[in-house]
Amino acid sequence: VQLQASGGGSVQTGGSLRLSCAASGRTFGSYVMGWFRQAPGKEREVVVSIGRSAGSTYQADSVKGRFTISRDNAKKTVYLQMNSLKPEDTAVYYCAAKSPGSWDYNIWGQGTLVTVSS
Repeated sequence: VQLQASGGGSVQTGGSLRLSCAASGRTFGSYVMGWFRQAPGKEREVVVSIGRSAGSTYQADSVKGRFTISRDNAKKTVYLQMNSLKPEDTAVYYCAAKSPGSWDYNIWGQGTLVTVSS
């Protein structure tokens, strides 16, 4: 599987963006997917994740109620809908996949920059 993220950009506080992560390969549905972010001078952190069948999701406390992850296995794409954006959401966002049997995310896409201005 290879991952291609898109959808980053610049918005003002309170705005919305939707990131997409398109995957290649035939086994997308067998991967747990996640979105991570890394702000300048900070460590990379997990933002949201979604199970193989979209039956379970996780949201970091900092984004609960504002960010939603979803996936379309037929389109081999995972989405991150970001609402009520804040300046502290400014970061490079990465999508990642955890292959079956892997204890951690082991496939990474390139980052896409999200900038939120006040």
